[in-house]
Parts: sequence; structure tokens; C-alpha cells
Amino acid sequence: MTALTAGRGPRFARGGALLRAREVGIGVVLLAVFGVTTLHNHHFANANSVQQLLSGAALIAMLGVGETLVIVTRNVDLSVGSVVGLSAYIVGDLFSHHHGMPVILGFVVGIAVGAVIGAVNGFITAALRVPSLVVTLAMLYIIRGIDGLVVNGVIIVPSSIPNAYVAIGFRTFLGIPWLALIAAAVVAIVAYAMRSFRSGRDLYAIGSNPEAAALAGVPTARRVFSAFVISGALAGLAGALFLALHAEVDVTAGTGYELLVVAAVVVGGVAIFGGNGTVVGAALGALLLNTINQALVASRVSAFWNEAIAGALLLLAIAFDRWLSLRVARRLRSAEGAHRDI
Repeated sequence: MTALTAGRGPRFARGGALLRAREVGIGVVLLAVFGVTTLHNHHFANANSVQQLLSGAALIAMLGVGETLVIVTRNVDLSVGSVVGLSAYIVGDLFSHHHGMPVILGFVVGIAVGAVIGAVNGFITAALRVPSLVVTLAMLYIIRGIDGLVVNGVIIVPSSIPNAYVAIGFRTFLGIPWLALIAAAVVAIVAYAMRSFRSGRDLYAIGSNPEAAALAGVPTARRVFSAFVISGALAGLAGALFLALHAEVDVTAGTGYELLVVAAVVVGGVAIFGGNGTVVGAALGALLLNTINQALVASRVSAFWNEAIAGALLLLAIAFDRWLSLRVARRLRSAEGAHRDI
């Protein structure tokens, strides 16, 4: 065990308990929203409605997994929405011009497009030390500009997409949408990796204290670069799945996803200041926000309230994380002072 980990053992243990409590709390709120809406509108709990809830949350949850890896290291990726749009269009355009192209190749292309963009973001952020907020915000606009030039008013229509590919967007297995199963698999794999492998634990060390992590031998630049590549790759995969879900793509695809993803991640317990959070919490945050959105629709409330509620939850989550970090810091200082007195 390194000195960095040993010195922060009590804090990590306390943080883990708080995160588990936070995730349980999100689950309770999720069930409460679902229950209250069902009492108001009994159709909200039928199979089709639940499947729509899961499918709608799947893409945001998948994007949230990649975003979590980045935010844990005290960075942020605001380009994910534009990557979704570009990836979806490129894959759809390939299908429309190459009718015999294998379905699996569409996913490979989508992941590759996102990984390349993530690598650019990661290199500029980690190697050139440019703030990720600036890098990814600029990349968002660059990709939107490229997307506009590539699309040039053309819309990918369902007739140009293979039926086997579109089926992924609406088919179910034992009543669970394939999209939700794919997202759950991604969450499970990344959650296991972050808990079990040193490279995953290094991300938390970087976010907790970058200087101490570097002194402990953590390859900071390489880990941050990898986080951006994975985030980009998952955004590319989400773009390919976006095409399967909607079977139609235009220049507006993925618009606004970046802020929704950040909101879902932070509401799910990932500290915006880095060092804490899990991909499971991020996925629950995505499901909660999508459930609130659908609950407003079922209750015939204006959809504009969805953005207002998401923004309010984001502010509350950030304020709570800030209060919690200050409280933990004060307790640690008090404990260190008492230890010196002894």
C-alpha cells in the first residue's frame, strides 16, 4: 500500500460509505417519483412505459460512464454530445452507401470515431496542460461545425439502415430493452475495473490530490489521456446506438446531451471537484433524470420544467459535495491536531 493510499484510508472509507448512502438515496427518490406518477397515471407503470424509461436512460448512462472517468480526475468532457451526433451520422452514411456492410462494423466505426476525438482531447489536456473545460468546449463547437459541413442538410432516413441494426433499438430480452442491457454491461465492466485494477484506482488518486499522486508514482498524464479516450469511445458507441434507436439522424443529433450527462453524473454522486464517485451512481442519476422527464410528460406538465429540475438538482448536488468536502477537511484537521497533542 502506498503512502498516499495509507494516509487517506479513513477518508476513503468514509467517502465510500457516503457514496453508498448517496446511491441508496437516489434509488429511494427514483422509486418515489415512479410511485407518485403511477398513482396519478396508471399507464406510467405498464411494460411499454418502463421499457421507454430504460431505453431513454441507456444512452445517457453510457455517456455518464465515460464522463465519470474524466470528472473523477478533476476534468470534464463537454464534447460528448457532439461526438454522439457525428458518430451517428457517419455510421448512418456508411450504411446508406454500403448496403451490405455488416452490422457490427457500424459499432466499430462509431467507437473508432469517438476514440480519435477523445485522444485529441486527452492529448491537449494531459500533454499540453490546457484546461479540459476549454479544450472540450472548443471541440464541441469544432465537431458541430464539421458535422454541419458533412451533413450539409442531408438526413439519414430509416430506409437506409439495415433492419438488423434498427432492431437493436427496439427489441427486448425478457422484457428488458437491448439498449438497457448493453448500457448495464458497460456500467458493470467499468465499475469492476475501477474497483479492481490499479489503473482505475489511480484515477481517484489523481482527482483527490494530483501532486501527491504524481509523487506516489501514478502516471498522471497517461491516466488522464486514457480517461478521455474511453469517454470518447463510449460517446462514439452511444452515437451508433442513437442511430439504432431513432433510425434517423440530422445535424441536431446529440444536441444538449453534454449538459444532461454532466447533470446525471453529478446528481449520481460523482464529485465535480474530482476524487469521488462511481459509474453505478452516474447510471442511477441518468435513470432518475429520465424518469423525472417522463413523469412530467405523463402528468402533462410542460417539458421545460425538465431542464429546470435538472439544473436545480445539479446545483444542489454541487453544493452538497462542496459542503461535504469542507466538513471532511475540517474533521481531518481536527483529528490530526488531536493526534499531535497526544
